[in-house]
Amino acid sequence: MSHVELDAADIAALFDRNRLRIARELRGLTQVELARETGSVTSASVSQFENGHTRPSGATLRRLSVALRVPLSFFAAPARPPQPGGATGFFRSLRSTSPRDRHQALAYVQLARELALEVEKFVALPELDLPRVQPPVTEETDSAEIETLAQETRKHWGIPPGPINDVIRTVERHGIITVRFLVGLEKVDAFSVNFPDRPIIALSADKNSRDRSRFDAAHELGHLVMHGNEQAGTKQTEDQAHAFASAFLMPADDIRDELPSRADWPTLLYLKEKWHASIASLIVRARRLNVMDEKAYTQAWKALSARGWRKKEPGNLGKPEAPVLLRRALDVAEEYGILFTKILEQGGLPENDIRIILDRPEDRPRVEI
Repeated sequence: MSHVELDAADIAALFDRNRLRIARELRGLTQVELARETGSVTSASVSQFENGHTRPSGATLRRLSVALRVPLSFFAAPARPPQPGGATGFFRSLRSTSPRDRHQALAYVQLARELALEVEKFVALPELDLPRVQPPVTEETDSAEIETLAQETRKHWGIPPGPINDVIRTVERHGIITVRFLVGLEKVDAFSVNFPDRPIIALSADKNSRDRSRFDAAHELGHLVMHGNEQAGTKQTEDQAHAFASAFLMPADDIRDELPSRADWPTLLYLKEKWHASIASLIVRARRLNVMDEKAYTQAWKALSARGWRKKEPGNLGKPEAPVLLRRALDVAEEYGILFTKILEQGGLPENDIRIILDRPEDRPRVEI
């Protein structure tokens, strides 16, 4: 029996406390705020529901469904259980993002994972082919080892020398789900969640820069390859992911001889166009590969700041690369008569939120008057 066929009593019997927590965090609500939204459920009851001490009645679930704007069937236990201990994301800085914002972002990513699992019931997605390092790298792992890991990842995936044509398409071809969505979380930058079955990279939709977005995707790939969930949020982990991204996008043997030894702007602009990498990342790469010495590197950064290029560089590379895997999978399903709305109903997924994740506006024809 699918979720869509269940009534409130059935859902109450199948109630999964984690689903209530995810729905609440999706709306950015505390337990007290959710109780206030329902108008009749106490915060103590919400807490007991989420702790698994009691189950809500069918009538209470209806009130929660309305308050949280999710289908009643969303509260039923999913066919495939969530990751033990909940999802852990690799966020750039735990200090600059509030727990509420992180939880809301993670809730959206868990919806993306569930959508992928639902789609996979009808359409074969690319098999996951992620060369995870076991055991994960440690704080003592040096930059030379990270350079090697980045090159081994390129080799494993059969990426030819030189610039990568489309970073997002590359990771999606190897079974990693990528999403780009804007949910009003300005302080949440790109992040990733290393689900064992379908790792997900979430990119910020308001970072309208192709070069920086490519670097973000490669940075998150670095986390998925190198790090365990327990390492999330440390400066050392972030530095290692930066080093991986730089080496993955700009292999030392391919770019070393092209990099200038000083702030040669025409050359750097040419390389930005060729490698689809920011001037800032090219300068950092030149220093890391000892093409620039420390003095030239410092002068380059001062000049970059003086020109105001640290915030907005010259050289427009066009629109950021776009995730396509989930949208194409849904298109294929619809070609075989499996409607988008049917897939959502089967999984009890909230349509408006899924459309945000897919950047797929409502496709019903509108009446013009």
